[in-house]
Amino acid sequence: MKPAALVTGARRGIGRATCVALARKGFDIVGADISEDGVDETRALVRDAGAGFSFLSADVGDVDAHGALVDAAWAAFGGIECLANIAGVQVRKRQDMLETTPESWDRLLDINARGVFFLSQAVAKRMIADGAPVRGHRSLCFVSSVNSVMASLNRAEYCVSKAGVTMIAKLFALRLARHGINTYDIQPGMIRTDMTREVWDSYAAQIEGGLTPIPRWGEPEDIGGAIATLAAGAMPFSTGHSFPVDGGLLMPRF
Repeated sequence: MKPAALVTGARRGIGRATCVALARKGFDIVGADISEDGVDETRALVRDAGAGFSFLSADVGDVDAHGALVDAAWAAFGGIECLANIAGVQVRKRQDMLETTPESWDRLLDINARGVFFLSQAVAKRMIADGAPVRGHRSLCFVSSVNSVMASLNRAEYCVSKAGVTMIAKLFALRLARHGINTYDIQPGMIRTDMTREVWDSYAAQIEGGLTPIPRWGEPEDIGGAIATLAAGAMPFSTGHSFPVDGGLLMPRF
């Protein structure tokens, strides 16, 4: 049987691109998202790539619902070989960190870090249980951000949440390596998605001005392709490490 992947945030952007890239690498796809808007397009693209697709309505921030989500995802194709943690949120308002509110802090940390940790925990427990299928390379893939290591003063809570994701990837790497399960932390740079729409113009100007050595926007397919390559086992002797996909943004220069 083919391996299967559970992809959160599957209905658009990086999540959709990841579903398609994994499908092309031979995975059947369980897509999960908080809304069904856009799911039909994701489903069609995955099926065009020759893979099965099952959709589950899910809120990653709802930790109490993770058990049912993982049960349903596991049942869809008889197991999960890859969890791609794509779902996440950005700040609703970019502003001076001295104006950050507890409400915004809690929302970002609850979804981006707490939700990701406990969903990964639930999947990991199923992966290492007796009788779990092993139909190929097994992995947990995390999408953090260049903001894991690069501070942005107008979205402090986002930076903290994504730094947490990078550490979560390391922790699961240490815990799961003995079970033959690798973890990967993908750190996107400036990616052209709905989440970054409000800053498209300002970021485009910065890119044109030389902010990134590769002089273009990143696209969702850049991230999806990286995740699928790692999940398919191209780096079997690497675990817990971060992979910037950022056009060279994090490269030290002077």
